[in-house]
Amino acid sequence: MSIRVVADDQEPVRSGFSMILEAQRDIEVVAQAGDGAEAVAAVRRHAPDVLLLDIRMPVIDGLEAARQVGAQSACRVVVLTTLDLDEYVYEALYAGASGFLLKDVRRDDLVHAVRVVAADDSLLAPTVTRRLVADIVRRRREEAAAEVAPRRLEVLTAREEETLRLLARGPSDAEIATTLFVSEHTVKTHVSNVLGKLGLRDRVQAVICAYETGLVTPGAP
Repeated sequence: MSIRVVADDQEPVRSGFSMILEAQRDIEVVAQAGDGAEAVAAVRRHAPDVLLLDIRMPVIDGLEAARQVGAQSACRVVVLTTLDLDEYVYEALYAGASGFLLKDVRRDDLVHAVRVVAADDSLLAPTVTRRLVADIVRRRREEAAAEVAPRRLEVLTAREEETLRLLARGPSDAEIATTLFVSEHTVKTHVSNVLGKLGLRDRVQAVICAYETGLVTPGAP
């Protein structure tokens, strides 16, 4: 049975999310936390599969909590945010979060997201996530262009590089397979190779890498 911890400094939000998740047969909420420190302690105590974590938290903010959880456990972190917190989303992804949800997420989308992350995948919303990451990485590239070298991708084969390019656009494995005229299994193999060669944790970080290295240009079709 999968185990979850919900952390949010707003009790109504925390309780609402917990009720939605508890209604699922395959989901158990074992703890709730009102601040970042409580969230980290709850992860140590219960060893959950997934932590839902608000970015703006008292005592320890969500970014630092995500870093500590990632360093101390195998727990996957999904951060909760609003559209006006783009920079925080970027930092959360680099802190090790496997994805993020908007605070007004629909019930079914919340449940789906938790199951996806629990299955060791990352949460890449084809629209919102791609737009946020593209915009933030564009600004970061302008600030640190000298530190980001396109040659980082030289370890990839031509097909792996093309897979990364497509992955950054947000399509499903099936859609990438159709574009490349290969099977979904082959696409998964290419993605796995990309992550391994570039030292990336998951697909979220792969998307960031694609934008940072200039493989994909924000706003381009």
